[in-house]
Order: sequence, then structure tokens, then C-alpha cells
Amino acid sequence: MSAQKDRWISSLVFLLFCVSSMPKCGSASLQQEPSPQHYFSGLEAGKTSLAFFTPSVSPGAQPFLEQIESSAEALQDYGVSVVKVNCPKEDVSRYCGKENALRKAFLFRGSRLIREFPTDALFDVNSIVANILFALLFNEVKYVETLADLENIENVLKGKSNMVFAYVPATGTAEHRAVMEAAFVYGTIHQFVLTTEAALLKVTSQDDPDVSSAWLLFCHCQQATDPAQPCRRTALAQPLTLLSIHRHLKLMGAPLVTEVAEDPEKISTVHLQLGLPLVFILSQKETYEADRRTAEFVAWQLLGKAGVALLSRDLVDLNVLHRSNVALKTPDEGMPIQYLVLEDTDEVITLVEDKNKVKQIQKDEQEEEDEDEKENNNQDIQDDQVVEAVSRDKKRELPLGEILVLTEENFHSSLSKAAWTVVLFYASWEAVSLAVLRSYSEVAALLKGTPGVLLSRVNCWDWPGLCSQENVTQFPTMRIYKEGQQSVTYGGMWGTEELSSFILLSQVPCPLKLATMDEAEGYLRGEFPPELSSHHHTSLLGVFSTATSEAREAFEEAGNILSGDVRMGMYFEDDALSLSRKYSVSPPALLLTRSGSRTVEGIPLSKHSVQDMVQMIRYQLLDIFPEITVSNLPQYLQLGKPFLILFSAGEISQMESEEMLKLTKGRPQKTFVACWLNLKKTPVGHGILRTYFSTMPSLPVLLWVNLHAGGQVFKFPSEQSITEMNILSWLEKLQAGLEIPSSTLSEEDWKPPLPAYDFLQMMEPSVPELSPHAGHTPAKHPPQSPGGDTARGDTAIREEPSQDSTAEEIGSPGRGLRGTAPRLAARDKLGKRHSEL
Repeated sequence: MSAQKDRWISSLVFLLFCVSSMPKCGSASLQQEPSPQHYFSGLEAGKTSLAFFTPSVSPGAQPFLEQIESSAEALQDYGVSVVKVNCPKEDVSRYCGKENALRKAFLFRGSRLIREFPTDALFDVNSIVANILFALLFNEVKYVETLADLENIENVLKGKSNMVFAYVPATGTAEHRAVMEAAFVYGTIHQFVLTTEAALLKVTSQDDPDVSSAWLLFCHCQQATDPAQPCRRTALAQPLTLLSIHRHLKLMGAPLVTEVAEDPEKISTVHLQLGLPLVFILSQKETYEADRRTAEFVAWQLLGKAGVALLSRDLVDLNVLHRSNVALKTPDEGMPIQYLVLEDTDEVITLVEDKNKVKQIQKDEQEEEDEDEKENNNQDIQDDQVVEAVSRDKKRELPLGEILVLTEENFHSSLSKAAWTVVLFYASWEAVSLAVLRSYSEVAALLKGTPGVLLSRVNCWDWPGLCSQENVTQFPTMRIYKEGQQSVTYGGMWGTEELSSFILLSQVPCPLKLATMDEAEGYLRGEFPPELSSHHHTSLLGVFSTATSEAREAFEEAGNILSGDVRMGMYFEDDALSLSRKYSVSPPALLLTRSGSRTVEGIPLSKHSVQDMVQMIRYQLLDIFPEITVSNLPQYLQLGKPFLILFSAGEISQMESEEMLKLTKGRPQKTFVACWLNLKKTPVGHGILRTYFSTMPSLPVLLWVNLHAGGQVFKFPSEQSITEMNILSWLEKLQAGLEIPSSTLSEEDWKPPLPAYDFLQMMEPSVPELSPHAGHTPAKHPPQSPGGDTARGDTAIREEPSQDSTAEEIGSPGRGLRGTAPRLAARDKLGKRHSEL
């Protein structure tokens, strides 16, 4: 019924506008009566008529008679007939006999006089129609003179109905007529209020209004349920005409935000039909609530200027950049929808208010693409390899569908969805974060379907409050949350293999408590739970007796710290003493089986503090003769010892491996790190050798490098074979100072060629505001329009924040477009080359 009524009102207003715009020809609608007696005898109950009594010959009434005849057709549209009543000379009745009566017009409903008008107030068609309708709509249109009168009407309407408040400089004008004609149609839906007081206009307007022009405000009182809450007001921006009023009221009755679940090209709303653009806020299910509030905030700012729709990426397959977060559809036929990447709501509003903004944004994006192409062609200028890689591949869409997006609203509730929730905290403008996000997406694909594991992410640029609450102080940070336990922070390399290994190892208790000696010995032999069988790690088993509770507690705490990094077991049954003695140690002790080896090493635990135990375990995990790679080099550099490193063009020979192992195992106090580097697997080794020597040496080559003291590089004699005895003899000569270094590294600090970014100076002064209502999902709101009417259909969202609500509740100018698709290109300007800053 409401839809039919709305169409009926629209059709009626359109017809009234067309009729009022058509030129009037003749006076076919003007009725004439020969006498007052004849006129009054023919009046019908409920019929309205405007009567003008005049002598047969009255030259002074001719100008008025022309205007009254011209208004006859307009008034007939409102059910008012215009009648010219002739007064015979001998008639001395009330309407003909008195001189002043001949200077008035009389409005009757049936035979009852409603009002009389002096003819000088009815000076043209506009004044006649305006004043007649004003008299007829006495209950529908209230006239106010003071602010108190207006506020009293608002208070009565709050929670019930909306108000249309109009100011006209004077009655009888074209604007006055337009207001009254609109009230004739919409008066049963909204309360119309009229004033001619300039002082009242000034106190109800935020700006300094022009009192010589008519104004109209739509006051949203229906949803102002709190008596202390003022009615929000939306001004009519166009000149006041019947058509502009009708258009404004149609927009006020439209959905504030429309949810879209189909191709935007097929969407048609009242805004597009009325020649206004439609703004789409691109959303996803994980951030629906935050996106909805963003869309509502934008909609209130653009009310009457554009429509706003919430477009779900989850329901519509969009062939656009994943980082696009706003789309603009114009009413121009044939114009494609523009998909854009905007930073905040200010840009969205400017996009609508400034028609040239779209062209400027597209121009900027094109310039950035051209600049990116230049950068890709001049990568030697880029000093940061991570930034270089991200910049080169930033247009490549990441497969992030398997990774849950977390916000302040769903963070805590999502932690209980799985036994292990993995959270990556990152910043969308930071190169390392974006590089790690790529590895993380590969991990998500690798672990897809793993029971009990949920991979998620938090963009700290959008949710700084959440990241601060979780004590995230650097980007990126990855944590694993287990229900009822303290979270575990990842501290390793950011490769796909390392990340997935950490996540899977974190599922197993650390340390894993073994109940029998058979289980303990099976653990040392490599008989692991299924979730550990595919990972090649050194196995650690702590063995404790009942008398070593202090060491056992420290070992358990160390296991919590090392969870995800180490495969640790623990055995503390009555026969623990016999198990440890089997490997020539006494409890508390550590039994260790290295990856790929069946030999069990027994290590006594002499220090019982947690930190000492963690440090000792980390040290024991290091290989005796490791292959140096980019990922493990930092672990060995931290030891602060000289390197005895064998550079090889491929895999080293078995003889070389055995000799180096004998050398290492034969020195219980390891004073240096014996290692090797495969140039095929780690090509950065070529650059290292070029730094050490002017020309590339023949391979394999054995070097002694002391990076921590003097930076001297010594080369093992190439004419000698690599054996334990030859190497020991050579090392003795080094210690005696009998060998000459092949080169000496510079003592200068290894610094980047250009200064680092000062991100704090580059960031905006104010951090993006936080979204409210964290930790719960607000209930769905019944569909309402900004005008307060119940909307047609199920796809509209219309919740109006109060005008005096806090900024957090309704947003504030400049709020970030958080959650509206992954903004992987956010703050692209931060990624410029250093030389451009």
C-alpha cells in the first residue's frame, strides 16, 4: 500500500507541476452567478468556492478580476471553484450592499464562510493560490514566529513524525505557493511549518543565510526518540519550487543506505532516477558492521546530493582491483562505473561535490602507474630490496580468501572459533608487511583444511586501537592464540616453510609429556604424533626425577616460550634415572637426536633458570656443521664467534663433510663456527667472495673470517687437501700470527646507502579513529529511511545516529575507509624512492 501511495503522490505532484507550468488561456473555469441569492442557493456541503462579489460595471476591479480569472484553473486542481457573483444595483445585502465588501474575496466551504481576503492581498495567481491553500490547510501547515514555537512543535513530533520547515520572505510569493502546494500533497505524511521571520531562519541555520531567499529544511524528528535530542536537519540546496520540494522529499524518504547483492550496473535507485550519482562502499562480511557505519556516515553527509549503497564483495563477483574500496555510478547513460581507491570519507564526499575529482583521481592513478613503470625499469635506483620487490609486484592480486579479516568487532569472538587462531598483525603501507602477507597467503593455501587452525589478519593501519590493546609494537607480528592459554609470538624468518612449520608445531604441547619409557625411546627414534611426522626437526627430550622439580618446572616454562620453534618432549616417571643412565647422564638431563641422525646425545642440565635453559636449548639446536643460508645466518652471527666457512659450487663431498665434522666434534669448547655455503642454493655467496677477493677464487675454498674482531679474512692454502689435521695445523699458524690475511673488511658500519624513512613524520597527525562497539555484533536494524518512513523491500539499511552523538558513534569527517576491502596499496606515496622524499 505504501508503494502505491508513494507512486500516487509522485504522479499527483507531477501533474500539479505540469498544470501550474502550462499557460492559461481564457477563463473557461470561471463560474458566473447573476445574483447572491442564486449563488448561495446552489452551494453544496463540502464543496469549496472562492467568491468575488462585484457590480455589473466596476472599472476598479478589472485588474483583480483578470488575476482571479487566471487562477481559476489552478485552484480547480485543488477542488476550489472560482465564482464571480454579479451584484444588482438594488441589492443591499452583506456582500453587495457594503462598499468594503466589494474590495474582498470570500472563501466558502459549503455555505460556511472560512475566510475573507482583501483584494490587494490577491495580487497575482501565485498569491491567490498560496493564500487560498494556506487557509484550507490550517491544520496541516503551522505558522510560527519564535524559536520556542518551533521547538514546541518539534518536541511533539519527536518519535512520531517528521517536519518540513519553510521560510519565505513574504506570503503570496511563488515560493509560498510552492510550499502550500507541496503541503496539500504531503501534509498527511509530514508536519509542515511556515515562517516569515528572518530572525527565526538565522537561529535555525548553521551558516549565515540570505534572508531575501526562501529556505526549506527537512527535520528528521521521527527517529529523535530522546526528548533532549534535537531533530537532525537536511536543507534543500536548490531554489524552492514545487518540483524541487517534491524531489527533496522523495530523497528524504529513500533508504539511507541500500544493500546491493547484484551487479552494480543493474542497480537503479531513486537517486539515479532523479539525476544524482550513486556511491558504492565496497564491503566484505568480516567487516560488515564497520563498513555499514562508514556507509551511513557518508550517506548522512551526502543526503540530498547522492545515494549510498553497500556492495558486498562476497555476494558479487567483481572484476576489479581487490584494493578498490569505492565505486561511483553516475546517472549519465552509457557511462561506466568508476572503481577507485580512496583513503577516507572526506575524499568520498569531495568526489560527489567536485565533479572534476573523478578525472583528477584517474589522472593521478595513471601518473602513478607511469611512475611505477619507470621505477620497474630503473630498479637499480631502489636501495631497499624488499620495497623493490613489493613495488614491482604490487599490482598482483593476493589470494587472501582463506584468511579471515579481523576488526575490533570480531577479534575476540573469532579467537574462540578454532583451537588455534593465527593472527598476522601488519600495516598496509609498510613494505615488509606486504611481503610477509604474500608468504602468509601461501601458508593459508598450504594449511587449507587443517583441522583446528584458523588463519586471520589485522590491518593495524585501520585498527590501531586493537593493535595497541594487543601490545603489537612492530610490523609485521604473528601470534598464535590458544583458548585458555597465553598467546605465542613468532620470532623466526618469514618464509612460507618457516611459518607453516611454526603453526603446525604450535599445535603440539611443548613439552610433550610422555608416559612410558617405550614412548620416550620411540620419541628419540623419531616416532612422533602424525602432526609432527612431516617436519624434520631436532628432537629434545627432558628427563627428570622426582627430586628435580625445580629444573622440570623451568623446562616446562622454556617449552612454552619455545613453542612452535622446537620439538620438545618430557619424561619424569619413576624409571627416568635408568633412561638417562642409558645415555651416560643423570637427571636432570637433555637427550637430543638431530635431524637425519639416529645418535642420541646426552647433555646434563646444570642451570635451572628459565632463561638459561632457553638459551642452552637454542644453542644445542644449532647444527654442528651447518649449511649457511640467508634464513639461518642471523642465528650463527649472534654467537659472536669467528667463521670457518667452506664455499662450494654445489654439494660438498662426503670426504670434506666427514673431515669438517671430525674437526668440530673433536673440540668440545667450540671457539668458532664451522659451516659451509652452497653458491648454487645461496647465490649471494658470489657477492661475499667478490668483497673478500679482487677476483673469484677457485672453488671449493675454505676461509677464516672474524667479523667481530678486526674483520680479517684468511684463505686456507689451495694446494693442501681439506683434512682435519691440515686445518688444525693451519689454525695454529693463524693463532701464532704466522699467516697473512688475504683481505681485511672495512671498519665502517654497514648502513643503507640512503637514510631510512621517518614514518612518524610522514603519517597524518591524527591516527584513524577507532570503530565503536568492539567485541559484539550489533543487531540488525529495521529498515527505515532518513525521513523515518518504513521502506519498501528488504535491502535497505536506515539507522540514523543522533545529531548529538559522539564522533565515535556516527563517525567524523576524515574517518578512514577501514574494512572496505584489503587496502594493500594504501599510502602508496610512502613507497616512493628515497631520493624523491
